[in-house]
Amino acid sequence: MSVDSQTYRDAMARLGAAVNVVTTGTLDDPVGFTASAVCSVSDAPPTLLVCMNRASRARDAFHTGGAICINVLSAGQRDISGTFAGPMDMYERFTVGHWTTLATGAPALEEAVASFDCRIDRIVEVGTHSVMFGVVEAIRIGAPVGGLVYFNRAYHVLPHGGHDH
Repeated sequence: MSVDSQTYRDAMARLGAAVNVVTTGTLDDPVGFTASAVCSVSDAPPTLLVCMNRASRARDAFHTGGAICINVLSAGQRDISGTFAGPMDMYERFTVGHWTTLATGAPALEEAVASFDCRIDRIVEVGTHSVMFGVVEAIRIGAPVGGLVYFNRAYHVLPHGGHDH
């Protein structure tokens, strides 16, 4: 039995996910987009994956061996998510927030809940998306604040409920 695309999308909208800004390039030539399709793969070595639509205008900037930084957004950063998901050019996108670098040179959002700075180990093409696997080279953990998730085609805020170590 085959599942049609719209039914699949409607069901996936009910799978809540953290909102992230994924970057590559440098502070002088930055590229970034908003993504909720981010997942841990392994902690040995620390690896995660990011899915990006193959039709994305940012796609060409991401390549095997290149830098990628996954910046997890906080409850108060809907504006940053919207900026990186919208029609603005790449330079305009990076006028929101404060940007530095970690190990790879990819832009890292200073105000992120966490930033995972990686090297792209491989890219696998699956259907309409490129699945990028990033081996983590550096992590910056931000302030203990609430998180931003996307669920049922809307943003939702998660309260900060834990204690940091």
